[in-house]
Amino acid sequence: MAPDTAFRMNDERDLALRWSGRVSLTPRILAVNIFALALLCGGFFYLDSYRSRIVDSRVEQTSREVRLIAQALASATDKRRDLLVLSLARDMGTRIRLYDPQGKLLSDSRELGLRNLVLRDPDKDPVGQTIARFLDAVIDKVAGADRAPLYRERPRDAGLDWPDVRTALETHAAAASVWRAPDRTPVITAAAPITGLGVVLTAFNARDITQTVRIERYRLGVVLAIVSLVSVLLSLFLARTIVRPLRRLALAAIRVRLGRAREVVVPRLPERGDEIGMLARALSDMSGALRARIDATETFAADVTHELKNPLASLRSAVEGLSSVKDPALRDQLLDIVRDDVHRLDRLITDISEASRIDAQLSRTTFEAFDLGGLIAALIGQRETRGVPEEIRLRFDRPRGLSMEVMGDPTRLERVFENLIENALSFSPPGGLIAISAEEEDDTLAIWVEDEGPGVPEEAREAIFRRFHSVRPSSEAFGQHSGLGLAIARTIVEGHQGSITVESREDRSQGARFVVRLPLAARA
Repeated sequence: MAPDTAFRMNDERDLALRWSGRVSLTPRILAVNIFALALLCGGFFYLDSYRSRIVDSRVEQTSREVRLIAQALASATDKRRDLLVLSLARDMGTRIRLYDPQGKLLSDSRELGLRNLVLRDPDKDPVGQTIARFLDAVIDKVAGADRAPLYRERPRDAGLDWPDVRTALETHAAAASVWRAPDRTPVITAAAPITGLGVVLTAFNARDITQTVRIERYRLGVVLAIVSLVSVLLSLFLARTIVRPLRRLALAAIRVRLGRAREVVVPRLPERGDEIGMLARALSDMSGALRARIDATETFAADVTHELKNPLASLRSAVEGLSSVKDPALRDQLLDIVRDDVHRLDRLITDISEASRIDAQLSRTTFEAFDLGGLIAALIGQRETRGVPEEIRLRFDRPRGLSMEVMGDPTRLERVFENLIENALSFSPPGGLIAISAEEEDDTLAIWVEDEGPGVPEEAREAIFRRFHSVRPSSEAFGQHSGLGLAIARTIVEGHQGSITVESREDRSQGARFVVRLPLAARA
């Protein structure tokens, strides 16, 4: 059935894909979701930036603390200096060393008995710590984080080997550095000058920074693992709900293409209300229409063969008789039979050609809005100009104010009503009336063609629209019609989204009533 209007073919470039079109939907869905997870993994590298900010903040804090320690030691007497060093080291959790300007050690909280700066030996740590350090190294490598120098103790009286001590003596200001312990935890050292005494050096193992970052990384890892699992499961579920039905539909379409349309059942997926369900039902309807078209083509071919055999057999008999008949009158009679059969074949072949092409032509025709009432009036006027046999009357009762504008091909619809009028003329008695009227039914325009002939029996009202089915008046010579007129008319009307039927007359009078229903242009 042809659409109301002819549509331009979609440009395939609008739907074309480049490299992604070569990959199955399942890995593509997984890839898209995994890409989103990869962005979430960036949180691991954000933690590196977070750790750097914490370390910088701790360095500033340590610099302030070492300046306060230097001021406290500068005001203490020699006897109370060691006690003050021990007390401050215990309270601040740091190791404090005091050097003279030449780098000689004057006081050390460790030598005073406080061992609060103990670096862990990574070889003695449990497996969990080893894995944590490995992850730290991997993430630092990927993130391109700066690697702090390894923290190493200097000889007892080699205070000038500490960079912070030298900087404090040279600049007379506090200096701080960040080191890396063997277990990859940061060690922060800071030095500040003491007027008239030397330099104080503090060392602090900021193991809590690494612990905080690892805890946050663990929490983020747990969240990422859960999200990854859920995302993969949802991706597989989504791929299954999309890919599996598409594969089934594709396999069914392939089987249809291979010529097994009669055996193929395309799944309709009635439980799905999405686009895939729409596609499944569209493919199922298409395969059903294709199957019906194949059946109709086979039936049509068989009917054509049957219809062509009769005139060909008559023509062959007449031609064979011409060679043996000597009587001129009989030869003339045989020649008349030959001419009639030739004309019959020509008419039959023309109608068959028209019937076979009309469906395809309608599908390519651009429909336009036109006044069907004007077309019918002009058609009646032309028929009356040519002459109406046996004083049969033609009347068109067009209701006043009724819009008879429809969408379609005027030439094709003219063929329909011309066929109905000629059919009514054939069956109408002398002096009979053929009445054409119209009425609006909801969004449809109904046109009636009524005659006063013998009418159509109820059991034959569907059969008359079949191809090569012909019921003609007894007074008409055999072979004047091909039996395709009403079949062509139905094809044209259905191609306009309409219908054509035959009914009994409402006034109970004798005769046939053909009803053509077409969508109005304003609502098409």
